[in-house]
Amino acid sequence: MAAQIRPEARRETPFTSVNGYLAAAGGVLLVVAGALALRGFLLLPGILLIAAGVFLAAGLYMLQPNETAILTLFGKYVGTDRTEGLRWAFPLYRKRKLTVRARNLNVATLKVNDRRGNPIEIGAAVVWRVQDTAQAVFEVDDFERYVSIQAEAALRHLASQYAYDEADDLATGETTLRAGANEVALALRAELSARFEAAGVETVDAKLTHLAYAAEIAQVMLRRQQAEAIISARAKIVHGAVTMVDAALKALAERDIVELDPERKAAMVSNLLVVLCSDQNAQPIINAGTLYN
Repeated sequence: MAAQIRPEARRETPFTSVNGYLAAAGGVLLVVAGALALRGFLLLPGILLIAAGVFLAAGLYMLQPNETAILTLFGKYVGTDRTEGLRWAFPLYRKRKLTVRARNLNVATLKVNDRRGNPIEIGAAVVWRVQDTAQAVFEVDDFERYVSIQAEAALRHLASQYAYDEADDLATGETTLRAGANEVALALRAELSARFEAAGVETVDAKLTHLAYAAEIAQVMLRRQQAEAIISARAKIVHGAVTMVDAALKALAERDIVELDPERKAAMVSNLLVVLCSDQNAQPIINAGTLYN
């Protein structure tokens, strides 16, 4: 069952930081002023100015593009800063950096049962990114492990909802894992989004990377597929041969080339069907007598 967000779930709060270059310049000025005060034998003011400059510099931090800083003060969440570059915040704030870039998760090949109960092997690649930093950090213990486990659970559940391949027991046009790649990918993405929502994670894309019958039934299923292909091909050949024979008989009758009684017509149809449906080249037999001998 997909995870549900609790009503009291913590959400990301934007934090507006100060331009770090201005703060750095202010810190340097304070340190310089303190040094000049010490040279003028103003001991206490000099120490206080230098301490203030160092304290100011302690609040500086750098953010790369698509990187955030989660700020807390004595365990209380203050906000999330998404402004890239050199920034400054109150030095007592604890700053935890968290990337919001897209990440890849390769779900290892799993052995599961499809809708019919046949064992199959299935794998997937998931592209995801952190959307809500507060949920990712404070609502789950380890959001990366959470994503990995939920992705595996979603893939197992998805495989059980669809049959591997088409067969007589399925409705016409019903989606299967093998033939409905796009529909299956959309269903997988929807289920992943529902499961990741509690951790503030967004599903960017999801696709199957591996799909096959399990080794213990692969040969049996391959023979079944081959038999189905042969039956389908034979049906088309027979349909085409019957159409050609019908056209030949109509053409002979319309042009009054030869008159055939029902017995000879049946023999002609039999011979034509043998020639058209045979896997091997027909061997012609020359009849030196009449049509009836």
